[in-house]
Amino acid sequence: MRMGKTKQPTYRIVASDSRSPRNGRFIELLGTYEPRLEPSGLRIDAEKANKWIANGAQPTERVQKLLLIAGVLDEATAKKTAAAKKAAARPYIAPKSPKAVAAAEAAAQPAAESPAATDMKAAEEAAAEGVAPEGTPAEGDVAAPEADPVEDMLAATEANTEDAAK
Repeated sequence: MRMGKTKQPTYRIVASDSRSPRNGRFIELLGTYEPRLEPSGLRIDAEKANKWIANGAQPTERVQKLLLIAGVLDEATAKKTAAAKKAAARPYIAPKSPKAVAAAEAAAQPAAESPAATDMKAAEEAAAEGVAPEGTPAEGDVAAPEADPVEDMLAATEANTEDAAK
């Protein structure tokens, strides 16, 4: 809870309901924090703070750091409360429909060999035997080079820019 004059803040460290507004009603005052003092003023009632944390209170990130500085929290407890906060912040994921579950299971099963895979196996077997499979050029034949889609796109782009320039 923020208090103090303009540009001279003083914060109350409080235990409050998460539904109450920032400067609204709180349950119990745990301490104060004055960041403008040199060194910053930090007063926390460790007994009250530990009682609230033991009862399941989740400190904000800033309050958690202040509790660590004051020596009220140890590292293990801080990590535990941070993990609990992350678990509570996870979004709800609706269960999948039976159709979606069946589709996922079907995708997870090893797929039957595709026609391309059988063609590759036939080509490998034929190469091992020294025979060229159907549709492939023999060793002295010159095959036509395959078209490069990038070059086709560049040529089409150049043609469009020439047409636009005219």
